[in-house]
Amino acid sequence: MSMMQEFKEFAMKGNVVDLAVGVIIGGAFGKIVSSFVADVVMPLIGLLVGGVDFTKLGITLKEAVDEKTPAVMLNYGNFVQTIFDFTIVAFAIFMAIKMMNKMKKAQVAAPEAPPAPTKEELLLTEIRDLLKAKN
Repeated sequence: MSMMQEFKEFAMKGNVVDLAVGVIIGGAFGKIVSSFVADVVMPLIGLLVGGVDFTKLGITLKEAVDEKTPAVMLNYGNFVQTIFDFTIVAFAIFMAIKMMNKMKKAQVAAPEAPPAPTKEELLLTEIRDLLKAKN
């Protein structure tokens, strides 16, 4: 089997295609959530804590000397922003998985009612009960 043939079989397996679709959708979902956090949530939180823009928060470790040597900054605001992004993405994924699990349980938890006994079964049950009563 040639390497190209082997690669084609590998790439066309269902799991690989599903994984590729998941990665692409996950990347797009991550961008949406990051935008939601950066453009909607963080301005509201900043407003609540006194108009602070978290992405601009930082500590100057070393002042700029001239135009060639910029200041050395510890930008902890970006880190705070990333933590908010991660928390919201993790919560959104948790809720999506929880909803899918709930839907699966609803499908599994609704078993069909057992079929009604046939006439023969009813007759045999009566005969059994009569024999028990006789003894």
